[in-house]
Amino acid sequence: MDWFRRWRRARVLRRQPISDAQWQSVIARFSFLQALTAAEQQRLRELTALFLDQKSVQGAGGLVLTRDMELVIAAQACLLILNLDLDCYRDWVEIIVYPDEFVVDHEYASEDGVVHRMRAPMSGEAWEHGPVILSWRDAAAADSGFGYNVVMHEFAHKIDMLNGAPNGFPPLHADMDRKAWSKVFGAAYEDFRQRAARRDDSRINPYAAEEPAEFFAVLSETFFETPDAVQAEYPDVYRQLAAFYRQDPLSRGKP
Repeated sequence: MDWFRRWRRARVLRRQPISDAQWQSVIARFSFLQALTAAEQQRLRELTALFLDQKSVQGAGGLVLTRDMELVIAAQACLLILNLDLDCYRDWVEIIVYPDEFVVDHEYASEDGVVHRMRAPMSGEAWEHGPVILSWRDAAAADSGFGYNVVMHEFAHKIDMLNGAPNGFPPLHADMDRKAWSKVFGAAYEDFRQRAARRDDSRINPYAAEEPAEFFAVLSETFFETPDAVQAEYPDVYRQLAAFYRQDPLSRGKP
């Protein structure tokens, strides 16, 4: 069936063409894409086209999306799975993009059983088996030097959700050690929580201290945006992420 998969892939790429000018514009926006080899950039280009063929990207709150805006979002999302598979983003279709932060309503029950309702502005949200919701302003502001990347953050959550509710423990590859992952991430998360409580200096977003799922998502976006920060503060986490994503961002651009 390899011939059929190749035929279908070629058909999709013809249906979702990305011009050289459009692609070079996307590459020029982000240093983490410029650091890719020519072969990696080409693979990402094809993966981006395949991704957009499967997903519905919709503007909300008055935002009119352009093809270039779709490419900016899709390329960042696909960088996470560059050496994995598009199947990592299965079982859901929609990406909703607002011009800026959007307000969401959440209900939660406290320990005494009282249900509370909260309204909060957000730059991104990922629903289990549902859409990814993004702020375009934040999506376009990636590569600011602070390790913040809302697209990668929310799509890391989607990968985490492949085996259920997000908990910072995505489905690992067969050659990875589950006990080692749990030990490394558990120790790093507890250490980071204590450091955040003390307000210690860190290049990692303090939001990582919220819960294990956020720790994984924040460390993932930092891994691709400012990998030296992860390596410097949590080298064991860096090694686990490199094994999981099958990428080593720190090695890019080195002889």
